[in-house]
Amino acid sequence: MSVPHNFEAEQSLLGAILVNNKAFDKVSEFLKPEHFADPAHGIIYQTISSLISRGQQASVVILSHYLEKEHFLVEIGGTEYLAQLAGSVVSIINAGDYGRLIFDLHLRRELIALGTDVVNTSSEPNTELTACEIAHSFESQLFSLTETSDSRSKSRSFSDVVSSMMSESERARENGAGIIGLSTGLRELDGVMGGLAPGNLIVLGGRPAMGKSALLCSMGRYIAETQCPVGIFSLEMRGEEIAQRMTADIASIPYAAIRNGRMDAFDWDKLQKARKSASECRLHVDDYPGATMDQIRVRARRMVRRNGIGIVIIDHVHLIQQKAERRLDELTKISRSLKEMARELDVPVLALCQLSRSVESRDDKRPVMSDLRESGSLEQDADIVSFIYRHHYYLERDEPVRGERETVDKFTERLADWSAQCQSEKHKAQVLIQKNRHGQTGVVNLSCRLAFSRFTNMAGASSYDH
Repeated sequence: MSVPHNFEAEQSLLGAILVNNKAFDKVSEFLKPEHFADPAHGIIYQTISSLISRGQQASVVILSHYLEKEHFLVEIGGTEYLAQLAGSVVSIINAGDYGRLIFDLHLRRELIALGTDVVNTSSEPNTELTACEIAHSFESQLFSLTETSDSRSKSRSFSDVVSSMMSESERARENGAGIIGLSTGLRELDGVMGGLAPGNLIVLGGRPAMGKSALLCSMGRYIAETQCPVGIFSLEMRGEEIAQRMTADIASIPYAAIRNGRMDAFDWDKLQKARKSASECRLHVDDYPGATMDQIRVRARRMVRRNGIGIVIIDHVHLIQQKAERRLDELTKISRSLKEMARELDVPVLALCQLSRSVESRDDKRPVMSDLRESGSLEQDADIVSFIYRHHYYLERDEPVRGERETVDKFTERLADWSAQCQSEKHKAQVLIQKNRHGQTGVVNLSCRLAFSRFTNMAGASSYDH
């Protein structure tokens, strides 16, 4: 079976460009030398491209000179062949069509080669790869082909860019909250961040027990119910645990009770009723442990293609596998890949991450940028860097101890003050937004009920920089 090709189209395109170099502009954005089936035509096209990029005329005479200088003239058929190409052209009008045909045939040859590789690799008896690993590898390659299959120019006129910008601003103006992108369901948080915008990487960091996963579930459920399907990559929790947290919020039953089954008949009835609402939530969970960044990108593309997800949530960054000599290099590659994925899929990517233990050694345990564990690249690549902090967690673990010379009354007074402060902070949390490439930074105060994995607005209790 011969591979797909059309030498006549290749000859017609090259001839058209030699007659009028303006024809090159119709194909230069997408057509490359390697797309030609005839290697000689690829050499001619490469030389034409080099000449035009330097501002020189790509004529038969000049082209012959450069090809001879590079010892390619005989290989492509000599000056006579170049003259034949130029002499056989009637019009350059169809140059773009010729270019798209050449590109399409190139893709067909690549698909045939990829299919052959799939067969050969799958048939290899000694391969160390599992069938799933083979499938993921080739799916990634296939997606790369489909991504490049749009032969139209990727550039846009600035007029088009301005029109798109005005549309975004109009949507933000109409929703009344100044939001571009998705709403988190938390009014004050949206007000500071401006929403979760397509193409943005949003990092949410925190120490264990701060409520990162609970906040993830709260925002994810709100987005899935009110705006668009949500894709969650859970490298830490099983999908069932995510379901338990979200159902706890819906049914107002403590998460721990659902987890261990300690419910009376009334709560069990509430859980059964909440099940229907939870089942209808447009969430898609991938809880495969130890996933690599490449696997996540492939699966996220699939979610977008099949399920139309409008946001990717990852819990959490430090559990993603990435081969590199040093851990710092691993996280740098992961960070950059997350940002690239957000741009590529045109959806916001919300990535949770753990913070270093250095937080615990300070008197003020509110996180700062340097606490992003082992990775300054997250700070650099992210559009928004935020941290979740609950003062109650640390207060509760700092119960006063009576001093040797302290009177009972004084100690009782201190204990009462501590108890009152604990009670006051019990259901409060803060999101500290310390980087916002497109807007404000500051502190957002929220109400939280971690027993139900629930976060809600706290009216009039936020501060931020304009």
